[in-house]
Amino acid sequence: MFSRLRRFLVLRTLRRHGLPDHLWRKLRKELYLLHNLDTRQAVELRKLTTLLLQEKAIHGVQGLEMTLEMKAVIASQACLITLELDPASFDGWKELIVYPDTFKVERTVTDEYGVAHHQASPLSGESWQNGPLILSWADVLRDSYKRQPGSHVIIHEFAHKLDALNGRVNGMPPLHPDMPVEEWTNALSKAYEHLLRQLEAGKQSINPYAATNPAEFFAVLSEYFFTAPDVLKQHCGEVYGQLAAYYRQDTLSRLHN
Repeated sequence: MFSRLRRFLVLRTLRRHGLPDHLWRKLRKELYLLHNLDTRQAVELRKLTTLLLQEKAIHGVQGLEMTLEMKAVIASQACLITLELDPASFDGWKELIVYPDTFKVERTVTDEYGVAHHQASPLSGESWQNGPLILSWADVLRDSYKRQPGSHVIIHEFAHKLDALNGRVNGMPPLHPDMPVEEWTNALSKAYEHLLRQLEAGKQSINPYAATNPAEFFAVLSEYFFTAPDVLKQHCGEVYGQLAAYYRQDTLSRLHN
């Protein structure tokens, strides 16, 4: 009964709020991540984009006016990472806030000696586990129209939302039944420790921000998986295999189509 109702609601939303053809063609032409999708993938992505635009309140702050095209730029690339996942992957939260540029978040953190420090850090994006997702429009523009290997703020923050589906943001999203947890854990843990050793030795292969913690490691490597799968395959081959199994996409072959 529930599945029939959901199908009815989805079809009604698509009929009433489908993306205009000219806008979808523009997105396919201008957003490089959407270039090499096959027909089935493109049709599914357009559907998911339409649904996300209706399910989430996307609004600008500090004077930023969000047009339908701006919202669709964000939604289409966010939905790319759930193209082969459960359509409910982004359920459980309602709001997406967009700043014109980087924004500051003030926090109080306690160091290893128990001393509290006030911090105001500039951010390009942030994802709250049970709350809104926040993006900088300037960074969205930077990452969307020209390939920035290993850098894509939309993918990064929406990957955190997938990670949170297990109840904790710890680099372990809910895996598919055919994915052994041990293989995921071994591959990502080994690559994470290798990255830490590289940085300690003054070497760098991928964005060092990935070494912040396992949650950021998963989000950063998801950025590489979609924007620079060749780099990810070269430096973290086993992780590429695990992400391909999780996202159910072979982005490396799509890169060369």
